[in-house]
Amino acid sequence: MATLRLGDIAPDFEAETSQGKIKFHEWLGDSWGVLFSHPADFTPVCTTELGTVANYYPEFEKRNVKVIALSVDGVDSHMEWIKDINETQNTTVNFPIIADEDKQVAELYDMIHPNASESFTVRSVFIIGPDKKIKLTLTYPASTGRNFDELLRVIDSLQLTAKYSVATPANWKDGDKVVISTAVKDEDIAAKFPKGYERVKPYLRMTPQPNK
Repeated sequence: MATLRLGDIAPDFEAETSQGKIKFHEWLGDSWGVLFSHPADFTPVCTTELGTVANYYPEFEKRNVKVIALSVDGVDSHMEWIKDINETQNTTVNFPIIADEDKQVAELYDMIHPNASESFTVRSVFIIGPDKKIKLTLTYPASTGRNFDELLRVIDSLQLTAKYSVATPANWKDGDKVVISTAVKDEDIAAKFPKGYERVKPYLRMTPQPNK
């Protein structure tokens, strides 16, 4: 399987999960999606990650994002692990975990990196748009837990820039000024961005976030 690139259609699949059988594209529907993999059940960093996602779940829901995890263990193992996650992270896991014992999904999404491990998935993240296209990919080593504040920040940027002719600058957070796309001519800015703008350079024009 070739490496998936931004703009590729996220591969569809059927799989058993901790919440029953799903067809991935059908399950996503018109929502955004986050698919993230875990090296194995009952691993310490993954336990904290899944607990964090469960605690952040209202933030994902607010953004019309469905979250789904993957591990190469089976459903029975997942159900036991969820008990541990709920207990240790003081939460309730309310999103599905894919059972990928045959590594079908892991291979579809190139989640196994042989130089890191022959048998376990790395910490892959895919953000998928309502058009089923991949909008972001991130790959962490197994030893490093993910930053879900950063994933929410990226989702905010992706959703904003999908709707308006803007890009988000370095370290941008929701509510900060944004960059006007270079495709927008100076004479068209007033109509598109009535809040005004600052022309720092001909190619660098800043404006207040348009949906705030």
